[in-house]
Amino acid sequence: MPLLNSDQLNQAARNLPMWTVDAGALQRSFEFRDFVAAMQFVNAVAALAEQHGHHPDIDIRYNQVLIRTWSHDSGGVTERDFRLAQAVDSTVSQ
Repeated sequence: MPLLNSDQLNQAARNLPMWTVDAGALQRSFEFRDFVAAMQFVNAVAALAEQHGHHPDIDIRYNQVLIRTWSHDSGGVTERDFRLAQAVDSTVSQ
């Protein structure tokens, strides 16, 4: 899958205002009421990642979760990363 150029990244990022591009990856931090809620979210993200066949890095710190996604095979952010980010956001808004 081709990498997104800076114009494409900026345009796609408008649809995901809570996500940022940092060090070649798309990332977002989430905060939950406690560890159990954070882990429920992480498990939901794991299920989404399996559905999408695209697996993000997940950093869990008690009630805070950092999701970082990039396409390793392409060496940066692709449309696949934005699709996964949109799916992750949908789990929070439910």
